[in-house]
Amino acid sequence: MRLLHTSDWHLGRSFHRVGLLEAQAAFLDHLVATVHAHEVDAVLVAGDVYDRAVPPLPAVELFDTALHRLAEAGVPTVMISGNHDSARRLGVGAGLIERAGIHLRTDPAGIGTPVVLSDAHGEVALYGLPYLEPALVRGQLGAEKAGHEAVLAAAMDRVRADLAGRPAGTRSVVLAHAFVAGGAPSDSERDITVGGVAAVPAGVFDGVDYVALGHLHGSQTVTPRVRYSGSPLAYSFSEADHRKTMWLVDLGPATDSAGPATGSDAPATDSGRPATGSAGRATHADPPATDSDGQAADPDGPHGALLRAERVDCPVPRPLARIRGRLDDLLADPALAPHEESWVEATLTDPVRPADPMARLTGRFPHTLNLVFDPERTDSGAGASYAQRLRDRSDQQIAEDFVAHVRGGAGLDGPERTVLYGAFDDVRVDAAEREVGR
Repeated sequence: MRLLHTSDWHLGRSFHRVGLLEAQAAFLDHLVATVHAHEVDAVLVAGDVYDRAVPPLPAVELFDTALHRLAEAGVPTVMISGNHDSARRLGVGAGLIERAGIHLRTDPAGIGTPVVLSDAHGEVALYGLPYLEPALVRGQLGAEKAGHEAVLAAAMDRVRADLAGRPAGTRSVVLAHAFVAGGAPSDSERDITVGGVAAVPAGVFDGVDYVALGHLHGSQTVTPRVRYSGSPLAYSFSEADHRKTMWLVDLGPATDSAGPATGSDAPATDSGRPATGSAGRATHADPPATDSDGQAADPDGPHGALLRAERVDCPVPRPLARIRGRLDDLLADPALAPHEESWVEATLTDPVRPADPMARLTGRFPHTLNLVFDPERTDSGAGASYAQRLRDRSDQQIAEDFVAHVRGGAGLDGPERTVLYGAFDDVRVDAAEREVGR
């Protein structure tokens, strides 16, 4: 069975005040074309369909068009809500559009109820885990502790319980929206930290054949069977070096019941015209277990069913470039010629702020979108810029630093830290409850 894994569309988002709706429409055209060209059997969308809980009308219309096209293609689509989505809004009409093969999983109550598809090798159970805000779902899921790891572990207990009651050899796929340890974040994901701890171990997903993750915007492999597709477009300059892709994933038979997979060495693009499977979709020849990153595809999956994961590149509306130096040097450096048509973030290091820097920069780099000043310092005691000092610190750490600063170096004691972190958690819970109530 061939799956197409994508996430983090963020429909309706702009990039430094530049509208991206046209680029997002081009991506969705590309997605539908990929479904046809690669004879995809199911599309997986791992959250953050929209950029905000109440998306603008053009974004909703674009999403509606995409759903119609996927339904017309006859390809089942499973999607979950992310932390940017309003789960209740995204899930409106889920029961109705499910008849068209579009399966929206936005309610934690449905975690243990998979979408079940079939091919020549048997059944594949696809479980959708929407973004789980710990404070809101801990009781519902019966999690023993607070935090993302605890609620995801409780959710996966439901998945495994359902899977245990299915026929031997049933292959399994989980969609989730979370920050999994080992993933590399960028500047454009909304923080899902609670109490300073957000990352969950990849081992929480043990027992399934493939985990389609959303939330982090860089395409990456956490383990061979746990992957982020990343966002299809860059949403911050920190993503300038990202390769924007989707994952094309091939599941073969469960080898603990059907024996090891064998078959053609042809890449996914050369699958020819295979025979029709039991679900009415194409039955693909089983390629050897490979990975486009050069890794073994499935050393630890429960059934050895993951045969291959291959990246499919997304269209790039305009490349990103981050340039740094004194203004006169940036305007004269011939090595920067390739960036003259890029979206540019320029960091100026002039000791004294130059006159009209943006006007001068756009004379050479007309698509300059962001200007940062980081003056060169000659005194040895000067440290990094304020922005650099804050870049890798959580909101709670910044607040602690502020308290220490105003107290002349005396930081928080234990009870004070508990109060501060509790206040941050209260704000997050209040914001989440207001979003759910929209």
